[in-house]
Amino acid sequence: MAPPSPVPSAPAPPLDLELLVHGVAGPPPAELLGDPRTVRISGDSTAAVFRRTEDADAEAHPERYGGRPVPEAYCWSRLTSGDGTRALWLLLLPFMVANLAHWARPATSATPTRTALRAVRAYGVLVRVLALSLTVLLIAAACEVALDLVAWQCAGSRQCTARRSWLGFLEPGGWWGQPGRRLALGALVPAALTGLLWFLSNRTWSAYESQPPPAGTADPDTAPGTGPALGHPGFWYGRRFVARLRAAHCAAGLLTVTAAVALPTAGHDRRADGSALDILGWVLQALLGAGALAVAWVVCRRGRAEARPDHRPDRAAVTLLPSAALCLLAATLVHAAWSRPGWTSAGRLPGDQAFGVLMLGQGACVLALAAVAASLYRTAPDPAAALYGLGGPAVAVLGCALGGAMSGGVAQRVADWLDGGATPGMAGAPLPGPPVLLTWHASVLPPLLLVLALLAGWFAVRGVRTGHLLAESVASEYPGEAPDLSRSRRIAGARAAAALTDSAPWFVAAVSGITLLLGAGALTGAWLSGQVPGEAARGAHPLLEAAARAAQDAGSWLVGFGFVLFVTWGRRAYRDPAARRTIGILWDVGTFWPRAAHPFAPPCYAERAVPDLTWRMTGWTVRTGGRLVISGHSQGSVLAAAAVWQLPPPVRARVALLTYGSPLARLYGRWFPAYFGPGPLTALHREVDCWRNLWRATDPIGGPVLAGTGADVDRGPLTDPLAYGRSTRHPLPAPILGHSDYQADPVFAAERDALLTRLDAAPKTAHAAPATCAAPPPCAVPASPAVPASPAVPAAPAEVPVQRFSRMPEAPGAPAGPPGTAG
Repeated sequence: MAPPSPVPSAPAPPLDLELLVHGVAGPPPAELLGDPRTVRISGDSTAAVFRRTEDADAEAHPERYGGRPVPEAYCWSRLTSGDGTRALWLLLLPFMVANLAHWARPATSATPTRTALRAVRAYGVLVRVLALSLTVLLIAAACEVALDLVAWQCAGSRQCTARRSWLGFLEPGGWWGQPGRRLALGALVPAALTGLLWFLSNRTWSAYESQPPPAGTADPDTAPGTGPALGHPGFWYGRRFVARLRAAHCAAGLLTVTAAVALPTAGHDRRADGSALDILGWVLQALLGAGALAVAWVVCRRGRAEARPDHRPDRAAVTLLPSAALCLLAATLVHAAWSRPGWTSAGRLPGDQAFGVLMLGQGACVLALAAVAASLYRTAPDPAAALYGLGGPAVAVLGCALGGAMSGGVAQRVADWLDGGATPGMAGAPLPGPPVLLTWHASVLPPLLLVLALLAGWFAVRGVRTGHLLAESVASEYPGEAPDLSRSRRIAGARAAAALTDSAPWFVAAVSGITLLLGAGALTGAWLSGQVPGEAARGAHPLLEAAARAAQDAGSWLVGFGFVLFVTWGRRAYRDPAARRTIGILWDVGTFWPRAAHPFAPPCYAERAVPDLTWRMTGWTVRTGGRLVISGHSQGSVLAAAAVWQLPPPVRARVALLTYGSPLARLYGRWFPAYFGPGPLTALHREVDCWRNLWRATDPIGGPVLAGTGADVDRGPLTDPLAYGRSTRHPLPAPILGHSDYQADPVFAAERDALLTRLDAAPKTAHAAPATCAAPPPCAVPASPAVPASPAVPAAPAEVPVQRFSRMPEAPGAPAGPPGTAG
C-alpha cells in the first residue's frame, strides 16, 4: 500500500516591512528599534538602514512574522551632525537663509500662464543675485579687516604698530612698508577665505549632490515639466547646477579681493600722469569689469533643470571662470606690489562706500522680490500661505540682516581691539575705524532687540490667556474623570504653547519689516552725516545726543558679545559631538532644500536621504513583492513624502505612507506653498491613496496635512495625555507627550496595521481593476501594475542587498530642457 502523498503546505505570505524615518536630532538605531542589538543592513557611517539582529534574515523566513511587519530604521542624523568640520557651517548661516528664500515663493496654478512662468524665473534670478551679494559682502568684510584696518590703517600708523610687535615689519620705511605691498600681503586673507568656502562647498558637493535616483522614477503618464515639482526625477540631483553656481561665487569672491586691491592702487597711479603702471591699472580694471559681467551672466542665465537628472558638466564655467579670476587677482597683486616710493596711507582705505552700495542693492532686490511674489500670489491665492505670498521676501530680509550683522560684527571687534581703549570713529581715536555704515548697523541692534522683546512678551501673554480659556473644557474630554484645575491648566498650557507656532509668520513679518526700516534709516544716516551716530548727534538736543551715544555703545557691546558667543559656540561644536548635534538640529530644518540660490550654504542632506529611501523602497519591493509602510516622524515625514513622490508607479502601489508629528502642511505648506501647499499635497494623496497622518493639539510642530480638503487622511487630534488622572490602569500621572512618542499611543499600531491590510488588496496584473478598501478611510490602490514577488532570488543570511539600478542614460547632445519649477 503506497504511503499517502504529503499535503502541500500553504506558501508563506509575503513579508511586510515598516521603514522608520526619524526626525531632527534622531535617536540611535537601538532606541528607534527598541533593541540594543542592531545590525546595519545597508549604507555607510553617515546614513544607513538598521534592523534588529534577529530580523537580519527576515526575507529568508517570512513565516516567522505571521503578518507582523519587520521594523527597520533609516538613520540620517549624521548627515547634519557629523565630524568637527560641521562647526564651520556656522559661518554659512546667512547663505542658508538666503537659500530658503528661494524655495519660499508663492505657488502658481496647475497650468501657469507665460506671465506666471516669467515671474517664476524673475523670482529665481532675484534671489540668486541677492545670494551673490551676500558672498560679496562676506569677502568685502574680510577685506575690510585684513586690508583696511590692519594693512592700511594700523600698519601705516607707528602708534598702532608700536603696541603690536608682530606688525613691526609693515612699518613705513621697510620693504613691506609701502601701502601697495601691505595690501598685496593682506589680500591673502580674504583670498584664503574664498578658498575655504570653495573647499567646503566642493567637499559636500561630491558627497551630497551626487546621488542619482533609480532609473524609471519618472511617471510615464506625466509630461515633462508638469505635476508636483518634488516628483520630477531631477529634483534631488543638483550636481551640475551647484557646480556652476560654486564657480560663479568663487570667482565673485576673488574679484572682490581684486577690486579691494586694484581700486586704491589705480587711484594713486592716476595721480602719476599716465605712467606705465597707470595704463596697466586701467587694463586690470577693464578685465575686472569683464569678469563681473561674466559672473552675473552665469548666475542669471538659467535656474535648476528638474525634468531629468542632469549629468553634463559646465566645464567652461566651472573651470575657466574661477581660474581666470585667480589669475587676475595674481596679476593685480603683482601690480600693487610694484615699488611706489611716494605712496603713503592715510584715513580709510578708498572704496569703503562699497558697503553702502551693497546694502542699497540688497534693499532694491528685496523690494523687487516682494513685487514679483505679490504678482505670483494673485495668480493663485492661497490663504494658508505665510504672509500672503511674501514669506520669501521676509526670509530674504533676515538673510541680509544676518550677513550684515556678522560682517559688521567682525569689523567692529577688530577695530576695537586695534584701537585699544578708544572708540572707533570717535574724536581722538588713533584710527579712523571701519566704514561709518558698519557702526550705524551695530547701533540699530538695541532698538531692534527691544522691539523683539516686546513682540515676544505680547505673544507670551496671548498664549497664557488662551491657555486659561482652554482649561475650562479640558476635563470634559475625559469622561468619568474628576476635574482638576491644575492638571487642566497644564494640558491647556501645552496646547496654547503649541498653537503659538501658527503665529510665527506674523512674528517674522514684524522682525523683517522693522529690520528693513531700521536698515534704511542706518544707510540714510551714514550717507547724510558721514560720521558715526555719536559724532553725528554731537551738538543736538541732549536727550538725542545721549540716545545716539548709548545706542552706539550698546550696539558695539552687543556685537562684541555676539562675536564672542559665536566663536565660543563654534569652538565647542568642533570639540563636543553633543554641541554639534544641537547645531545639527538647526541644519535639519534649514538644509532640507537643495542649494538652488547659494552654493556655499550648508549642503542639502535630502539630496542624499531621498535617493537613499527611494533606492531602498524600490529595491526591497522589487526583490520580495512584499508590502511596505514608510513611517516618518517630524522632519522624517517630510523626507518620507519626498521619497514616495520619487517612486515609480508600480512600486508606489506597494507602499503606504504613515506620518505623525508632521510639519508637511503646518510649516512647509505655509512657508513653501509651491512645493507643499494644498495642491501638491492633494496630488500626493491621489498618488498614494493609502496615507494616514496622526497629530496632537499639544504638538508645536505637527498638524493635519489635508484639513478642509475632504480627503480622509488626518486622524486627530489624538488624546494627549492618554489619561487625565490616576486610575488602576494609569496609577502614575500620564505625561503630556506633545511632539514625541507617537508610538506610545495605541492608535499608531492600529493605523499602521490597517494600512498594511489595505495594501494587501493590490492588483496582481497590469490591467486589473483597482481594489476596494473594506475599512475606512477609503484607500483604493491605483491601477498601476503591481510588482510581482521574486521567489527565485534567495535572501542573504545576514545582509539584505538593495538591487542596483543603473543611471538613466542621457543621449549625447540631448536638450537640457526648460528651467525647473524652482526658477
